[in-house]
Amino acid sequence: MKTQERSSAGVGRGAALTAPAGDRLPSPPRERKPALAALAVLLVLLGALGATVLVMRAGDRVEAVALTKRVPQGQPIPDSAIKSVMVAEDSDIKYVRWDQRGLLKKYRSAADLVDGTVLVGSMLTKDKGLGPGKAVVGLSLKSGQYPPRLREGDTVSAYRVGRETSSGSSGGSDDASGDTSGRNRGSGNAAIVEGAKVQSVRSGSDDSLASSGSLPVSVVVDKADAAELTAAASNGEVSLVLDSDGGN
Repeated sequence: MKTQERSSAGVGRGAALTAPAGDRLPSPPRERKPALAALAVLLVLLGALGATVLVMRAGDRVEAVALTKRVPQGQPIPDSAIKSVMVAEDSDIKYVRWDQRGLLKKYRSAADLVDGTVLVGSMLTKDKGLGPGKAVVGLSLKSGQYPPRLREGDTVSAYRVGRETSSGSSGGSDDASGDTSGRNRGSGNAAIVEGAKVQSVRSGSDDSLASSGSLPVSVVVDKADAAELTAAASNGEVSLVLDSDGGN
């Protein structure tokens, strides 16, 4: 009798410990987030689109030649005065491409070119040297005979600033000898040349220049004015004045 009671009690305890399958709590369903999924897809599409635009824009740009300093008209363009820049490609603009920079040695500037200019074909010319009827005159100017910050490409006028001769001094001997230099000096500060172009200005740390105190300048003038300007320059009687329309 006791054995049966123990057996029944053991069965009861085992049944109590084992929960029926139908009594388990249901697990919560997974929460789906369609908005986050759509956002992720959108970000992927935007990234792909941005990469495509960058590639297309890179394909529409070309490497061109730009200037790093001023180049006056008629002067060659040295390698030290150029740099590479990226510009938007345009079939109507004939840029000088960076891979064509070696050809610049065959050309000169057709006009005054300033720092930052992106070179195009129309800015260059194969015409070497001076134009017809032009000459280059070298001047050695002292302080006060040229404007401050005189630069290549400036437009200037040259004036005679020699000593005036008195009316009672050796004017007769000058006339008798046929020397007209005295009369020219006595005519006051007359313009010898107007609208001359400064071709070069030599300045720097040259010891000979520093010791002489002079500034070597070369100007392009009409051949008809070259002789008088040279004669005045040899006597140190030339002063340059910067023209207001010099393009600076």
